[in-house]
Amino acid sequence: MSTYPSIFNDVIGPVMRGPSSSHCAASLRIARLCRDLMDENIKDILVEFDPNGSLATTHKSQGSDMGLFGGFLGWEAHDERLPESDKHLETAGINVSIKIVDMGATHPNTYRITLQNNKETRKLTAISTGGGMIEVIAIDDLPVSMAGDYFETLIYCEKPETILPFLQASVDCDEITAHKGAVNFIEIKSQRFLDEAMYKELLEMEGVLFIKQLHPVLPVMARKNMQVPFITCNEMLEYNKDRNKTLWELAVDYEMARGNISANEVLEKMRQIIHIMGSAIESGLKGTKYHDRILGSQSPQFKEKMDAGKLLGGDVNNRIIMYTSATMEVKSSMGVIVAAPTAGSCGALPGALFGTAHSLALSEDVLVKAMLSAGLIGVFIAAHATFAAEVGGCMAETGSGGGMAAAAIVEMKGGTLEQSIAAASLALQNSLGIICDPIGNRVEAPCLGRNVMAATNAVSCANMALSDYEKLVPLDEVIETMKVVGDQIHHTLRCTNLGGLSITNAAKKIEAMLEQQPQPFYKSC
Repeated sequence: MSTYPSIFNDVIGPVMRGPSSSHCAASLRIARLCRDLMDENIKDILVEFDPNGSLATTHKSQGSDMGLFGGFLGWEAHDERLPESDKHLETAGINVSIKIVDMGATHPNTYRITLQNNKETRKLTAISTGGGMIEVIAIDDLPVSMAGDYFETLIYCEKPETILPFLQASVDCDEITAHKGAVNFIEIKSQRFLDEAMYKELLEMEGVLFIKQLHPVLPVMARKNMQVPFITCNEMLEYNKDRNKTLWELAVDYEMARGNISANEVLEKMRQIIHIMGSAIESGLKGTKYHDRILGSQSPQFKEKMDAGKLLGGDVNNRIIMYTSATMEVKSSMGVIVAAPTAGSCGALPGALFGTAHSLALSEDVLVKAMLSAGLIGVFIAAHATFAAEVGGCMAETGSGGGMAAAAIVEMKGGTLEQSIAAASLALQNSLGIICDPIGNRVEAPCLGRNVMAATNAVSCANMALSDYEKLVPLDEVIETMKVVGDQIHHTLRCTNLGGLSITNAAKKIEAMLEQQPQPFYKSC
């Protein structure tokens, strides 16, 4: 996997549809790699989940199946056809079976996929690591590590040692690795695929059986000898000693180095994301509908009550609640949102920042810079903790979103770098240990309320930091504690539908009602 998170890979993104980025977007990316592994020719698919993981109980209701099917068909994570991907897969003549099998998986989001057509059978095992990020950990039962941020060329051959010297001398690439087992292949990670002449020359070499090419599925590529200016908050402060830069400027420095792109490219990438977030808020406030959800469209009635003066005062706070709700409702109605840092927590960050910006009449440029600031706090979390609720509970998702938002709001109000960091620390301290226990096995409730809580917590902590309240615990240590606490949360309280509010009588009644929906064509057992 990439050593250093990217703001646009790991933190703010992907642009997607569906209830959960670690289910929908991640599974789609995994399936896109499966499609490439089979040269886009798939006839039969077996997907296996471990009974002790999260996916055994959530793969259908939280969108893993939908994402997989869209990926097998070669779609993007924001494709409007995703809600009916199972029908499109059936029309394409692709047969799918899903089985729960004790395979000793050590990660709760493990996919073991067997793919067949009339010529070959291939296997791929991958994990979803949170926020739409993935790692392929095995191909054809041979250990690999692919994050989807390289052009991957797999040269299947009889004796890798006879071909490896030629490749090392002839191919300009980032990494070459030989994998040997029941089958053998040489893996080439590079910035582009082999040119046509080299491809043909390899196929003609004695002992070369065939070649597979797997396209990158992440927006920002990795590369060899990658370096970033810092990867912890303390390192950032040391880097900034003689520079006196703001948090957003430090975010630009980081992402320029991480993505090998210009400052203007960093700003414009974030501007595009801001536009998508703004559109989601607008759509949500107009009202949303979708058949397979628990909560209806509630943000329009909040707006009505707020405009009529029937809510408790506080324009900023009320606007934030309204925007957070609107974004979450668009997600739950299969609209396009930005996972920031995840789909399950997609409301808190944009709700907090857009609500603050609109209440204070701040410009779009301020919003772009604020989102970059939030993204850099998210980089530290991604590097040293997790965004996956299946690993760290809701603390990892909405808690992280609140911490990121708190730092950005301080900057929007003209606070110092130190105050922004303090706000993030305070907000994350307030969210430690929050469990993930969706009602009805849907990513709606208590997810909505926890997004609102995270967004309003961000405002409170921003004001505390602006008033120079003591954070006491440095941000790096709080993030380390998040990882420790997440590891201690029982697996039934980490998005498995096996504990907390998920197993109340009310939740089970809602789940039973939702299961009366028409059943999919594929086999699941």
